[in-house]
Amino acid sequence: MRLGLALGYWGRGPSPDHLPLAREAERLGYDSVWTAESWGSDAFTPLTWIAAHTSRIRLGTAVAQMAARPPTTAAMHALTLDHLSGGRMMLGLGLSGPQVVEGWYGRPFPASPLTATREYVDVVRQVLRREAPVELAGRFHAHPYRGPDATGLGKPLKPITHPLRPDLPVLLGAEGPRNVEQTTRIADGWLPLYWSPTRPEVYGPALAGLPEGFTVAPMAQVRVCDDIAEGLLPVKAMLGFYIGGMGHAARNFHADLMARMGYEEEARRVQELFLSGRREEAVRAVPDAFADEISLVGPRGRIAERLESWREGPVTDLLVLSPDPATLRVLAELNS
Repeated sequence: MRLGLALGYWGRGPSPDHLPLAREAERLGYDSVWTAESWGSDAFTPLTWIAAHTSRIRLGTAVAQMAARPPTTAAMHALTLDHLSGGRMMLGLGLSGPQVVEGWYGRPFPASPLTATREYVDVVRQVLRREAPVELAGRFHAHPYRGPDATGLGKPLKPITHPLRPDLPVLLGAEGPRNVEQTTRIADGWLPLYWSPTRPEVYGPALAGLPEGFTVAPMAQVRVCDDIAEGLLPVKAMLGFYIGGMGHAARNFHADLMARMGYEEEARRVQELFLSGRREEAVRAVPDAFADEISLVGPRGRIAERLESWREGPVTDLLVLSPDPATLRVLAELNS
């Protein structure tokens, strides 16, 4: 199982720790480093900065939001950074949810998310292969565009720049069982948001016959500490925000996933508290058991023991979310 460093997205401003953490991860032998975006900083610019200050570690977006840019633009970002980094780029994509897609990007959330995702990946693949001009008679991502307001002057094009690698890895963030199943067919890897080594059945039968070389790279908060309850607080804070605030009360993919993982009543309670403005109560309402099973928190010996269960399943890459260089070093030693 390879290790990756997950840096997430910026908050109020850029973190001065991200570049030193990425360089330390490279020194420790971590295989990859990943950036993200929500409705603030973008995923590609920080990754380019990291690429310029590293030499070996692979570079991934976990995830770049599809609504933020057309698929050809995502492919342009990826092929450009792949050239600049000497072939280290991995393109992780995610659909996000209606609240962000329509509220922030000002785009309609697709009526058929699976079709929209499939078309998006198709276009990205066509750009990267550069075998012919990009053409797709798609419902959501038609190339050329031929909608009712089209000029009729659009023509199929292929990129001026020759991609460095036509097989640049494309990974998808997916949560629902059908979305995960499609991901195993159209992508090179899967980026689970929450992964419990003891509950692989949550994602359905799709994981039973994964293609050879398919990447499964969940993100997990990791903290080496003596007080487990205290160490879980950042995990619970993250879960409170995602379960409670990253979506509408009637449509929140993260809350639905928590429910499928056996915590339906608790997920709805967290939502209720968060959406009523009682955010601290929402965080406290996140069960310690749920926060614990999707993270690695506690003394070194406990983490070493629990790390074995992560290795036993389909996980190929563990993306470590930790701002602590000492924790990164411990995990590198335990995984060597």
